[in-house]
Amino acid sequence: MRFAPVAIAISMLAAISGSAGLANGQQPDARAQALVAEGKVQLAAGNVQGAIDAFEAALVLEPGQSDIYVNLAEAARHDGLQGKAIHYYRDALEHDPNNVAAISGEGEALAEKGAIDNAREILARVQDLCGGECMEATELAAAIERGPVIPVVTAEASTAETAVAAN
Repeated sequence: MRFAPVAIAISMLAAISGSAGLANGQQPDARAQALVAEGKVQLAAGNVQGAIDAFEAALVLEPGQSDIYVNLAEAARHDGLQGKAIHYYRDALEHDPNNVAAISGEGEALAEKGAIDNAREILARVQDLCGGECMEATELAAAIERGPVIPVVTAEASTAETAVAAN
């Protein structure tokens, strides 16, 4: 019982110093920023796997960075993997619930999968967050208008072997 005031004082000091460190904010890791920039260049060049590799490496250096998850989701969408993109967008939203780019991207991926009603609900949320007309809302509205992405398979890409039988 004699040590209770001392214990309270030490725990208060630890709490204050711990929260002060969070308030200062951390400088982003320069290596992670370089990897994100490299990933964006790779994605623009059409090298989706190279972009994903760079973004994943950046995520190792900066775990929990929501913008990196958004970039990973964009790369997954370029690769036609809307389900994986939705997963990455939701990871970004766990770390930053009001990230308009992640919310809008999730809506676009849902629209591309054919979940138009869910995409419309997300569009209303984006419009509430950004005040009506913003780039994210405009892009999401356009994705909803386009509707689901249906993969086109050419005859050359088809691997189906059909046997023709003579009558």
